[in-house]
Amino acid sequence: MKERAIFAGGCFWCMVQPFEEQDGIISVLSGYTGGTTANPTYEDVLTHKTGHTEAIEIIFDNDVIDYKDLVELYWQQTDPTDAFGQFQDRGDNYRPVIFYEDDRQKEIAEESKKQLQESGLFDKPIVTTIEPAQTFYPAEEYHQAFYKKDPLRYALSSGLRHKFLEEKWK
Repeated sequence: MKERAIFAGGCFWCMVQPFEEQDGIISVLSGYTGGTTANPTYEDVLTHKTGHTEAIEIIFDNDVIDYKDLVELYWQQTDPTDAFGQFQDRGDNYRPVIFYEDDRQKEIAEESKKQLQESGLFDKPIVTTIEPAQTFYPAEEYHQAFYKKDPLRYALSSGLRHKFLEEKWK
């Protein structure tokens, strides 16, 4: 059965590939959510006036991969101790958020966050928020699957992120 997950964790360019490579993933879209402006553009979101966060929408087959697995993978893509952006991407439009669709997703996300905090892996509090899903607006086409369209620029923009993640999740 198809299900949807929405995660924000910095620049959406860097969030797509790890999810897209999983079995059971039907689609991963880059986009914007959590704001007050209908149909925002990338330029609108960059103004920090719309309230939107760059995020990814994942449509997946929960008979193949479940939501809990996606949440666990999400933690490995972000710095959950940084509420004001991710890595070199700074500002409210890059904040880490797990957007839940229903009470089951909320419960899974909250329990996973609690376990991560108690794990001792991070020496600061886990500040990633868990919020109800709002309207998701797909980003412009040039943002979709960016890692495939411009691999060099993707590698340059994701380098700091990958260095941090390798150190944390060894």
